[in-house]
Amino acid sequence: MLAMYNNKFKFNKNEKLCSRRIISELFESGKSFYSSPLTVLWMKSRDKIPSPAIVAISVGKKNFRKAVERNRIKRLLREAWRINKHKLYMKLEQLNVQIVIMIIYSGSKMPVYHDLEEHMENTLNSLLLQVNEYCSNKNV
Repeated sequence: MLAMYNNKFKFNKNEKLCSRRIISELFESGKSFYSSPLTVLWMKSRDKIPSPAIVAISVGKKNFRKAVERNRIKRLLREAWRINKHKLYMKLEQLNVQIVIMIIYSGSKMPVYHDLEEHMENTLNSLLLQVNEYCSNKNV
């Protein structure tokens, strides 16, 4: 229990989506929704993964041409994810489901952390609803 508490707010390597195969599969057959300014792609994992969810975070070049700006937004998104992920993880463990997630920042302005954290919280709530609905329909 103590180890779980210590890792609750970490963002470890085994929680990061790195597999190109899984990412392309996610774009081909995953479900998506938009929760301003975040677009989320997700799907139930076909493979056994080491955590309840693995996530990748992306920022497009269209609105942020400079890598410095994109990297800053990704850092802010990772921090907002790290702080709020435990709510999602608890529900996924209850449902006994593992998911793969891609979070894409699609806003056009440089975000402020507090706004971004609020958006992440709303997005995770929407994701929870969709996963819950998916599980009840599929009887997973």
